[in-house]
Amino acid sequence: MHFSVTSKPLTEPGFLTQNVNSKQRKKGRKKESMEEEKGPLLKQEEEPWRILEFYSGIGGMRYSLMKAGINAKVVEAFDINDNANDVYEHNFGHRPYQGNIETLTAADLDNYGAHTWLLSPPCQPYTRQGQNYYLFVRLQKQSGDARAVSFLKILELIPHSKQPPNMLFVENVVGFETSDTRAKMIEILASSEYITQEFILSPLQFGVPYSRPRYFCLAKRKPLSFQNGVCNNKLLWSPSPLLEHNENTVTNGWDQPPANWDTLIHSCEPIERFLEFKSSSDQVTEGTGTDVSLDCSGALENIDERNLNTMSQYVVPLSLIERWESAMDVVYPDSKRCCCFTKSYYRYVKGTGSLLATIQPNIKGKASSLKKQGLRYFTPREVANLHSFPDDFQFPEAISLRQWYVLFCPHLFLKCYNIQLKQIMHPRFLYLEHVPLAVMRCWETV
Repeated sequence: MHFSVTSKPLTEPGFLTQNVNSKQRKKGRKKESMEEEKGPLLKQEEEPWRILEFYSGIGGMRYSLMKAGINAKVVEAFDINDNANDVYEHNFGHRPYQGNIETLTAADLDNYGAHTWLLSPPCQPYTRQGQNYYLFVRLQKQSGDARAVSFLKILELIPHSKQPPNMLFVENVVGFETSDTRAKMIEILASSEYITQEFILSPLQFGVPYSRPRYFCLAKRKPLSFQNGVCNNKLLWSPSPLLEHNENTVTNGWDQPPANWDTLIHSCEPIERFLEFKSSSDQVTEGTGTDVSLDCSGALENIDERNLNTMSQYVVPLSLIERWESAMDVVYPDSKRCCCFTKSYYRYVKGTGSLLATIQPNIKGKASSLKKQGLRYFTPREVANLHSFPDDFQFPEAISLRQWYVLFCPHLFLKCYNIQLKQIMHPRFLYLEHVPLAVMRCWETV
């Protein structure tokens, strides 16, 4: 499925009628309002939603659209990163616009005739560095950071647009919700007649053993609305409003953060369901007499010979274990949680993501020597699996392993995206893989 890009101004289905003659106005505002509200939805079933994908990266937002089954057409993608655009082009056959998006005008964006904007701006201005939260607050530049400027400039074009998007979807790290960038975003959207619902959601809430909460904002321009209006203009910490079809008049505690995200792991699948290579932990345990060499190659003895050379590059060197053992987060194939992977994974150990023990010790964790547990990094395919990327997603051969982790690990978790895109764009019941169908009824848009 390939892009087609157009530069001509369009009057597309999904836009509110702008030219209503005086005779129609006399028939009453109520009838006119009903016609405007139905317009985008009735025509959406006939023609695709037109999408602009800002900060497109390696294509996660587009994959979410495809996996959600939404009838949509990405008319342009935008990203400044050359390597990310190589990956995007490799998988979709179109290279994103690589110019400075700060130079775009409202007229430029109007020319695309887009119904929806998807935005995943740089997260670095809102990321906590180290353990000292108060130092983070003091040093954090937020909207003053140069990496936040382009995002705000794009939003500031909305009031000047002749064809503003009907819907926006914004994703970022936890921390964005308390930033002045978010405050300015909400101010711009509210002044432009948008209703918002905000969420902080984790893959753990969807049964995936990956601890990575993220911030999401859904916005619809009036007269479009969300079915569960009680959630309007609120920050919610539960996916329940997205999964349940009801008309609650209270938020049922959804506006309170979980006391501990790890309480959700009991409903998660084990990590082994997401592994590319089956480890030897099913057959080998500590104390069986298995000889583990210094490079931990004993952990790879059950891997097919043709994959052995490939797999050896993921083995954690013994010298690294000796130096950083206390800082390592180690998980096992039967674990139901692993830490968030960062772009420094495979380069640094502390705080960059979990390592997989391929030899099961009698006592899990650091009570047993990590040098005897056959530690390895998660492979790129396994990281992709935990992010719910499709099996046919590929990287070009020119992308190195280290570049792969830099590009992929900060990326979004597609299932969170799938559900929310269905919520704002799909007017009927839909379902998601790996999620019970009984709770996957998505709100109808009214």
